[in-house]
Amino acid sequence: MLSEQSAATVRATLPVVGGAIGEITERFYARLFAARPELLRDLFNRGNQAAGTQRQALAGSIAAFATHLVAHPDERPDAMLSRIAHKHASLGVTPEQYALVHEHLFAAIAEVLGEAVTPEVAAAWDEVYWLMANALTAIEKRLYEESGEAGLRPWEVVERVEETEDVATFRVRPADGGPVPDFRAGQYVSVQVELADGARQIRQYSLSAAPGSPLRQFSVKRVRGEAGPDGEVSGHLHAHVRPGDRLRLSAPYGDLVLAGTDAPLLLASAGIGVTPIVAILGELVDAGHEGPVLVVHGDRSPAGHALRADHEQYAGKLADAEVRFFYETGADPAEASHRTGLVDLTDVDVPEGTHAYLCGPLPFMRAVRAQLLARGVAAADIHYEVFGPDLWLAQAG
Repeated sequence: MLSEQSAATVRATLPVVGGAIGEITERFYARLFAARPELLRDLFNRGNQAAGTQRQALAGSIAAFATHLVAHPDERPDAMLSRIAHKHASLGVTPEQYALVHEHLFAAIAEVLGEAVTPEVAAAWDEVYWLMANALTAIEKRLYEESGEAGLRPWEVVERVEETEDVATFRVRPADGGPVPDFRAGQYVSVQVELADGARQIRQYSLSAAPGSPLRQFSVKRVRGEAGPDGEVSGHLHAHVRPGDRLRLSAPYGDLVLAGTDAPLLLASAGIGVTPIVAILGELVDAGHEGPVLVVHGDRSPAGHALRADHEQYAGKLADAEVRFFYETGADPAEASHRTGLVDLTDVDVPEGTHAYLCGPLPFMRAVRAQLLARGVAAADIHYEVFGPDLWLAQAG
């Protein structure tokens, strides 16, 4: 994929570019939003921009892609590209926007690195960018074709359920009365709302019920700012959206889906990461799955465990399921499934050939992945979903 000459140049300049990538992406976004302010208003997550997490994710993906190309010039990091492409497709990203990103990104690189960006260096990194952009464009084109839906579609809220103090479930149906296309358990939709200042902000929420229903169901945790502001969209949904209101939803996307294997399964979640896992459990029940399934969840307390009843009921209907719920406080010693503390797989049987599916805060997923690798689970068999910017790559190493 990457030419031999460009590979040598990228290898030589990767430390310099990698060391400056944070400043480069900061200047890139400043240039982009100055030229196209509507992108910040109606496409990019303003909270992530303010916190800097989107810049970290972009920097991490570029650095990871370049590093992979240097080490494996004839291979693509398809797992990373798939996650990015699914997120882009849910937002309606177009091929033309890659040219816009290229314009402002390479202007930012020139601003930051100055004379170090020789024609040879510029050409090599240009090749890296377009290899990544063209790969993503091709995957996104396929995803759009498979979904059969273009853009965002109006849906009406028909029911709202208060799961916990900070989590609400919304059930919606197409406002046009049209059909509800199927989806795969573990996928998410983009939800667009109009805020008080007129901005049309978009967030992704996992579908929290198994496929097959005439309704879509997604569950939203209200983001309460600790180091930063409260969540704009989650706060709006909790404060203002009731049955009869309308939202705009994308087609379902996301690749945290079962691989269609009879291998033993481990479904591990923490906090609001429970949402795609519950949908996967529902799908397994509907399919009459008979293989071993280990269900693991971590939360602050039983009262804060969203969708707990569904979590327990689905697991209870499976032929061969074991449940371990870890609570920092409030675990009931009379409940065989309860444990006190953080998720710990030390005394849990993880059969050979297990396929694991993880969703939750990044520190949780890193810890569980490390435990699974130490138990002999293959890295390729550990699948995960990140809510928000994918900082796994940005924090690698």
